[in-house]
Amino acid sequence: MIRIISATVERWPVAGAFIISRGAKTHVDVIVCTVSDGTYVGRGEGTAIYYEGESAESCVAALHAYAGPLERQALLTRMPRGAARNALDCALWDLEAKRAGMPVWQLAGLAEPEALPTAFTISLGDPATMEADARAAAGRGFALLKCKLTGEGDRARIAAVRAGAPHARLIVDANESWHDMDIAAEAAALAALGVEMVEQPVRHGDEARLAAVRAPLPLCADESCHTRANLDRLKDFDAVNIKLDKAGGLTEALALAREARARGFRIMVGCMLGTSLGIAPAALVAQGADWIDLDGALLLAEDRGGGLAMRDGLLQPGSLWGMG
Repeated sequence: MIRIISATVERWPVAGAFIISRGAKTHVDVIVCTVSDGTYVGRGEGTAIYYEGESAESCVAALHAYAGPLERQALLTRMPRGAARNALDCALWDLEAKRAGMPVWQLAGLAEPEALPTAFTISLGDPATMEADARAAAGRGFALLKCKLTGEGDRARIAAVRAGAPHARLIVDANESWHDMDIAAEAAALAALGVEMVEQPVRHGDEARLAAVRAPLPLCADESCHTRANLDRLKDFDAVNIKLDKAGGLTEALALAREARARGFRIMVGCMLGTSLGIAPAALVAQGADWIDLDGALLLAEDRGGGLAMRDGLLQPGSLWGMG
């Protein structure tokens, strides 16, 4: 009989500070869930979606309170989406892989994972700071940079990033801050600087604002997209950003990716801040995605032992989780 044997909070320092329009983070608290059938042990990690009111403590409490079946499909209806369900779902996948003696990718019917060209996030800052950060990231081999914006002075920031990394691909994350702006005009100005996609320009709940927007760049839903249930109201977006914490686990994330592709959406796979234990399952969803943003562990001061390695600008498959 499978049972949850622990649900704990771990604090991991960020390298410097992670800054977006909502504020700065110097550490991240992750939830680690461990399950066992008495012979095998599985682990999963989640990061609370703070902008939706989750905390690491509330997620741990939800795991301790869960009394339903410890089966992945049952979780989809018996437990709300979010970081707690993600940690438990991924722990169950890890356990199933060990019981079956095969890696999760094979258990899920996926192709063997390849190394991924992940984006590296350039935190929000003044143009000079973002230019220096972009130059440093490009020097480390990152060919795709994701720039955090705030809705004010963004063109100067991206011009500076372009100067710092003239050959890098650029995507930007507005984090809902463009709602009252001329989105098409702002996107056109950034397109002239080589930006290739804009993430979440409007506030969650105001997706209809995009119906009249004819932007020259793809617009990607992040805060507006959590699970398959959201796809019907995202018709004015070109792409969706799939994150396991938003979806509530690998099970829903894989299903969301399949349905989104079938409906013609382009796919981005992202993450919250967290260690490689949380990034490894997302890397399975990211295989074949249009944009990959799985630098959550790379932004930490240190990762857990056996974490995913970067080599030649590519995030390498690892054996920390789900290897059977």
